[in-house]
Amino acid sequence: MILYPAIDLKDGAVVRLRRGEMGDATVYGRDPAEQARRFAAAGAAWLHLVDLDGAVAGEPRNRRAVEAILDAVAIPCQLGGGIRDAAAIEGWLEAGAARIVLGTAALKAPALVREACRRHPGRIALGIDARGGKAAVEGWAETSEVPALDLARRFADAGAAAIVFTDIDRDGLLAGANAEATAALAAALPIPVIASGGIAGLADLDALKAAGVAGAIIGRALYEGRIDLAEALARC
Repeated sequence: MILYPAIDLKDGAVVRLRRGEMGDATVYGRDPAEQARRFAAAGAAWLHLVDLDGAVAGEPRNRRAVEAILDAVAIPCQLGGGIRDAAAIEGWLEAGAARIVLGTAALKAPALVREACRRHPGRIALGIDARGGKAAVEGWAETSEVPALDLARRFADAGAAAIVFTDIDRDGLLAGANAEATAALAAALPIPVIASGGIAGLADLDALKAAGVAGAIIGRALYEGRIDLAEALARC
């Protein structure tokens, strides 16, 4: 199982939200590139980057911070948040992002997602974010009536590299990963699933690994010292 330390960006700073609420952000640093270097030095093989302001605005808003991270580390980074057209996808791939995560586009622009998967094999992931089991979009500000699993199944044959599945109700709360829902998604789809939301300790990682999940994104637990990254990497 691959671990993805998360660097969520708001107003150029490294933050973590609670349940995706932009007004409930904890700032953990003002130098995203230095944070990326620390994660890489600890042995991380990937980073997970999110432009939170971009997710809400529908267009990139933390470009300078993302570019600084991409310049600072040699390990691959996957990036999501406000990437909703072909030009943005192309631009970030050319800038050095290894993988683009498309969330809102999966629900509102499925043709764009399919074309992106076709044009960039292995470099497009789907961001399936669930609140109460239903897919949420627009920076989690809008919850649809589409079950998360149904949305994911629409792209089972699209060629996506992975699905990043976030349980919004647990995200940023250190409440424990939703291993059961993540495992069900992984079992129902031919696409590797990366778990996100609520991971609080090594036991969560053990449960996700045992469930056959391909990856796990860790945020607040790292920043607050509940998980040592080097230990977690060795565990997985």
